[in-house]
Amino acid sequence: MALPEELQALAARVSNRGRWGANDQRGTLNLIDAAAVLRGVASVRQGKVFSLAVPFDADGPQTGAIPGRDNPSHEMTAVNIAFTGDPSDFTTSDDRFSMGVQAATHWDALSHAGYDGLLYNGVSDTVITDGGAAKLGIENFGPVVSRGVLLDVARLHGVDHFEDGHQIDGDELDAAASAAGVTVEPGDIVTVRTGHMHYLRTGERDRYRMTTPGLSTRSIEWLRDHDVAAVATDTFVLECFPPEDPAVLLPVHMIHLRDIGLAQGQIWHLDDLAADCASDGQYDFLLTASPLPLTGAVGGPVVPTAVK
Repeated sequence: MALPEELQALAARVSNRGRWGANDQRGTLNLIDAAAVLRGVASVRQGKVFSLAVPFDADGPQTGAIPGRDNPSHEMTAVNIAFTGDPSDFTTSDDRFSMGVQAATHWDALSHAGYDGLLYNGVSDTVITDGGAAKLGIENFGPVVSRGVLLDVARLHGVDHFEDGHQIDGDELDAAASAAGVTVEPGDIVTVRTGHMHYLRTGERDRYRMTTPGLSTRSIEWLRDHDVAAVATDTFVLECFPPEDPAVLLPVHMIHLRDIGLAQGQIWHLDDLAADCASDGQYDFLLTASPLPLTGAVGGPVVPTAVK
């Protein structure tokens, strides 16, 4: 089903089409300017470092339900090879891996989702072929470094994790920012914790994938009004699932990626960072999160790193 009229009106209100020129392929990442980077650098006050990635291995979140999103697999291609034939001389090992680019912690490229035949900035979805995305591929993200802000919605509600597909709206994001003592500024990267990693830790991969708390359509204007550079969550889907309206599949994806040009991150591990933020009261940090620049890919694996 196409977007209903009220969501079409919302999409028109938040659209960034043409904002950074007719040929722009980076969307809201253009909001990361020197001031945003320096704001992130200034938030490094303790020297604490947190990886926000899940392990890239065969025990990842994928179940085979989405074709091609295979969990990472690793293979050794050389083991202690003696190039000169003398094992007392130089030896080397080598390996390779394969995975779906969105199988573990990742960014969605702006080419990942659209509707009505269009992608971000009015680009026709015909730019995506079996050879990849001729425009809006993940390689256009470039380096991603800015101030990160953690909005811990689970902690706001006094729970470790939600038992249902809790729908997060703009008021909750405001309340989480207020509880954290932070003001979200243009160019910030917002990370939203729901605690849903609980189900991945307990091995309930179908539960992690199929009933997820997340951003609702009622959060879209909040993110656009705050001019955030990107948003990421600890869930499989990013938005609440099953959908708010069963007849409209993934409307947040459609409007974020196609209309706002907003970078989306999924399957980010936020629990360790959140525990530390709750302990010391500091909810902002320098965030480095550049995806692998896979030319023509519609998503990119990433190992986000938060520095406090």
